Amino acid sequence: MFVGSLLRFIRVAFVVFTAMFFTQAAYAQKVDGQLAPIELVTVTTAKGAFKFSTEIAKTPMNLQRGLMFRHRLPQDRAMMFDWGRDIVANMWMKNTIISLDMIFISRQGIVTGFKTNTVPKSLDVISSGIPIAAVLEVVAGTVERIGLKRGDLVSHPMFNR
Repeated sequence: MFVGSLLRFIRVAFVVFTAMFFTQAAYAQKVDGQLAPIELVTVTTAKGAFKFSTEIAKTPMNLQRGLMFRHRLPQDRAMMFDWGRDIVANMWMKNTIISLDMIFISRQGIVTGFKTNTVPKSLDVISSGIPIAAVLEVVAGTVERIGLKRGDLVSHPMFNR
């Protein structure tokens, strides 16, 4: 009887632990009590389709904090800023420790421009120059590595084609 109860407890504990792990894995680093959901974003270039597990910054806190204070960003991770409307994005690298490539994306999911190898902790404004729907931030060197060009496509449900 004791062994049966113990086995049931172990099964339940395993299911609960697994559910907690996968639920937490679907979210990014906690930022001031808020979690940015992680969603798949695909960037298609002449070299192929590149998938990024992407934190989607939508809340005021996530939009303001971005990737500040992070010490590393794997090649297959990114953060995408979604303001809910098209804006001329003006970004900076204040408190951002790692160099990034910033990719500017239209409402249709078309790359309109990018800024590569940003300078960590810089207060210089990095502007999209035109209204855009989103900015995708990836580790520096990604634009060159994937062969990104203006006009390439970014796939995510927020972009309507």
